[in-house]
Amino acid sequence: MRLLVYNNDGVISLMQFFDDIPPYAILSHTWGPQEVTFGDMMNRNGTSKIGFDKIRFCGEQARRDGLQHFWVDTCCIDKTSSAELAEAINSMFRWYRDAAKCYVFLSDVLRPTVDREDRSPQLPWEPAFRASKWFTRGWTLQELIAPASVEFFSKDRERLGDKKSLERLICEITGIPSKALRGSPLANFSVTERMLWAETRQTTREEDMAYSLLGIFEVYMPLIYSEGKANAVGRLQEAIDRKDKGIKYENFSIPFSLYAVSDIEYFVAREDELREVHKSLSGDGSRRTVILHGLGGIGKTQLAVAYAKRHKDNYSAIFWLNIKDEDSLKQSFAIVAKQILREYPSASRLSSVDIKGDLDEVIDAVKAWLSLPYNTRWLMIYDNYDNPKSAKNTDLAAVDIRQFLPESYQGSVIITTRSSEVKIGHRTQVTKLENIQDSLKILSNTSNREGLENDLDTIKLTKKLDGLPLTLATAGAYLDQAATSFSAYLRLYEESWAKLQITSAELSSYDDRTLYSTWQISFEHVERRNVLSAQLLRLWAYFDNEDLWLELLQHRVFEDPDWIRELVKDELSFQGAMRVLSDYGLVEVDKSSLELLESRGYSIHGCVHSWTIHVLNQEWDFSLARIALKSVASHVPGKQANRPWLTQRRLLQHAARCSYIVLNGLVPVDGMAKTYFGLGYLFNDQSKFVEAEQMYQWALQGYEKTWGLEHTSTLDTIHNLAILYAAQGKLVEAEQMYQRALQGYEKAWGLEHTSTLNTVNNLAVLYKTQGKLVEAKQMYQRALQGKEKAWGPEHTSTLDTINNLAILYANQGKLIEAEQMYQRALQGYEKALGVENITTYIPALNTIWNLGLLFEEENNLVKARIMYSKALAGYEKVVGPNHPTSHKGQGDRVL
Repeated sequence: MRLLVYNNDGVISLMQFFDDIPPYAILSHTWGPQEVTFGDMMNRNGTSKIGFDKIRFCGEQARRDGLQHFWVDTCCIDKTSSAELAEAINSMFRWYRDAAKCYVFLSDVLRPTVDREDRSPQLPWEPAFRASKWFTRGWTLQELIAPASVEFFSKDRERLGDKKSLERLICEITGIPSKALRGSPLANFSVTERMLWAETRQTTREEDMAYSLLGIFEVYMPLIYSEGKANAVGRLQEAIDRKDKGIKYENFSIPFSLYAVSDIEYFVAREDELREVHKSLSGDGSRRTVILHGLGGIGKTQLAVAYAKRHKDNYSAIFWLNIKDEDSLKQSFAIVAKQILREYPSASRLSSVDIKGDLDEVIDAVKAWLSLPYNTRWLMIYDNYDNPKSAKNTDLAAVDIRQFLPESYQGSVIITTRSSEVKIGHRTQVTKLENIQDSLKILSNTSNREGLENDLDTIKLTKKLDGLPLTLATAGAYLDQAATSFSAYLRLYEESWAKLQITSAELSSYDDRTLYSTWQISFEHVERRNVLSAQLLRLWAYFDNEDLWLELLQHRVFEDPDWIRELVKDELSFQGAMRVLSDYGLVEVDKSSLELLESRGYSIHGCVHSWTIHVLNQEWDFSLARIALKSVASHVPGKQANRPWLTQRRLLQHAARCSYIVLNGLVPVDGMAKTYFGLGYLFNDQSKFVEAEQMYQWALQGYEKTWGLEHTSTLDTIHNLAILYAAQGKLVEAEQMYQRALQGYEKAWGLEHTSTLNTVNNLAVLYKTQGKLVEAKQMYQRALQGKEKAWGPEHTSTLDTINNLAILYANQGKLIEAEQMYQRALQGYEKALGVENITTYIPALNTIWNLGLLFEEENNLVKARIMYSKALAGYEKVVGPNHPTSHKGQGDRVL
C-alpha cells in the first residue's frame, strides 16, 4: 500500500508499505478535471493541476488530526498496471475500513454565510448537500460505509459534520439504514437490501457498477474491463452465491406474486405519482407509509399494482391485503401466512399456529414475523381501506388498521382509500387524468380501436368522461362489444346522464353520475344480449361484491323465480351469463388465493356494486333480499362436511351483507327463522358472537311464533344459544338456556333421546366450568348411561363422554378413577376404530394425551413420555407438523 507523506521541506511524496502500515487518513471525493495521477507524483509535476488542491487539503487536515500519512486514490495507485489496479480495487473496502479518518471533500457544496434573520430549521448548506454528486457515485458507497470515522467538508474546506452528527440526513438521502452507518456487520443485511443501496448510483465505466460492490459483499474477483455491466454483475452474483453456499442465511425473501389482485394489461400515465410513492417509501428500513387517496374508480389499486410490479426487486416480500372489512382482511392474513410458510416452514411462531383455526392467532404470528430483526425490506399493501374506524365513524363494521400493522417500526406500507380520515402516513392524492392523451390511450386499449387521437367525437366523449379511469374502461369495453361509433355512444351517454338527473336526483356528485351513466349504457346493452345476465346483476346488490359463485345460488327453493332456476341449472348457463357481464367490463373472475372446494367465483368493483344498489335496485326488492339470505344460510356446511371452515370463511362476507339487511329491516321476517338459524350457526362457528346472538334471537322469535315454545326447532335454537353464551363466558345465561332446552327435549323426545343426552353432556361441561363438580359428575354419569343404552358402550359419542368424565376425576384429584376412565375410553376407541386408526382420530389422540398428563402428575415419566410421543405422532399425521401445542389437549368437548 502506498501512502502520501509531507517531507521535512513540505513536499508531498509517496512511500510504499507492505507490513506495519502506520495510521493514515483517506480521501473520498468525486473525480473532476486535471486529477493528479501516480505518474504525476513520480515525476513531481502534479502540483500545478487543479486536482492537487484536494490532495493538499487531505494532507493538511490529516496533520491537524495528528496523522502523518494519508491516501488519495487518484495518485496512490498505478492505474497503468492492470495487476496493481485489480489488487487495489479488491482491497479498497479494507483500506477505507482501516483508515483512522476519512475526509469527504464535496466540491459542489459551499457553506454560505448564515443569515441571522433566517429562522428555518434547515441548515443553510443542506439543499446543496442533499443534491451533491457524491451521493450518486458508485465508488462512494463503500467509502461511506467502511470507515468508522467519516467527516464531511465543503468546497471551501469548512467542516459540515461527520457520519454520526449527520446520520439522519444521510439516511434520508441514501436509504441506507442507520445500523449500517454505525458499523453493523454487513452480513446482517440481505443481498437484496445491499443491492438496493447502489440501485440509483452510477459509475463512469459500466463494469465498475459491479466492481465497486466487492467490499460491500465481502467477495473478490478478477477485473475484466471489456466484459460489460451485465457480465460483471453476473460474475458478482456468482461470487456472492459461492460465498453464501452452505451458510444458512434467512433473507426473508418471498417470491413475488399478485395472483389474487386484478391487474390490467396496460397501465397508463401516473408517472408523477409513482415517483412520489417511490421517494416516500425510500428510507433506511424504518417504517414508511404512503396513503393513496382518491375517488372510487380513480385507479388507486392499479397504481399500487404498477408500483409493486415496477419496484418488486426493491423488496424481499410484497403482500397484498384486502381491508374492505375485517373478515376479508383476516382471510388475507391467512393467505400471507401460507406464503411465508411455503418458503420458511419453520418460521418463528408461524410454524406453531393452526391456519385453519383462530385467525387472530394467525395475524399475530404474521405480524411477529414481519417484526423480526433485519426483516425490514417487506411491503404490505392494504387495499380498499374505505371504512376506517374513527370518532366520526359509528359504523360497527369499521376497521382500525392500526391493530393489523406490525408492531416493529420497520418495513413499507401502502394504503389505498377513499376516506380523508386516514392520516397515518404520507398522502399521495390520486386525481383524475389531466392529460387527454392518457384518457384516449385507455379508451384505445379497452375498445381495441386505434387512431383515436384525431377523432373529434372521441375527443369530445373523452372530455365528457372527465379523466376517470373506470368510466373510460367501461366505455371502452362497451365499444369493444358493440358495433357503435363514438358519436353514437356519446349520444347514449348524454341520454343516460339526463335520465339519472330525473330518477336519481340524490346523486349530487358529478363523478358518481359520470360513472353511473356509463354503467347504465352497458347494462341496457347487456339486457338486450342476455336477460339472465341483467337479472343476475340486479340480484348481486343483495350479496357482497366479491366472490359470487355458482353453487352458492344452486339451493333450489320453491319460491325461486324461473329466471334463477334457468341461471343455475348448470355451469354452462351460469358461466354464459357471467361471460356477458365480463365482456362489458362489469365483472371479473375473483382471483382470491383462498383454497376452494367449489367453483371459482366472480367479483365486481365496489363502485359498480354501489350502482347496483342505488340505481338498479332503486326500489328495494324484498323478494331478492330473501333469495340472497336463504342462499347464504342454506350453504353453511355442518361439522361433518369436508373441511367446513373453507366454505364458512368464503361465506362470511356475504353473511355480513345479510346481517346488514336483517338489522335494517330490509327483509320480511315471516318464514325466515331457518335462515336466521343457519346464519347464526355460521357466525358462531367463526367466533363472531355478537352477530351470532342477533341471528339466533331472530330465529328463536320466528320459531316460537310459528311452531310454539316446545317445538324441536325452537329447542335447537335455545340449545345453540346456550352454547354461544358459554363460549362468551355468560355462564348464568348459558345454564338457563341449557335447562330450558333440556326440559323441552325431555318432553318432546324423552329422557334417552340423543338430543337430550347431548344437552346433558354440555350442561355437565358447563357445571365443571362453574366449579359445580358434584352436579357435573351427575350429569356426565346420566349422559354416559343414556348413550350406552342408545348407542352402545363403544360408540364414539359414548367414549367422548367417558373421556370427559375422566378429566373431571383428574381435576378432583381422583387419579385412579381418572385412569380407569381414560383406559376404558382408549380401549373403546381401539375396538370401535381399530388399533391403527386411533392414531388418526383426534378425540382418541386427546385421550392418549390426557393419559400422558395423568402419568406425569403421578410422576410416572416413562409412561408419560410414551403417551405424549404417541399423541404427538398422531397429531402430526392428522393436522401436520404445524399443529399448535395449545390444541393438543382439547379437554371437554361440546357436542
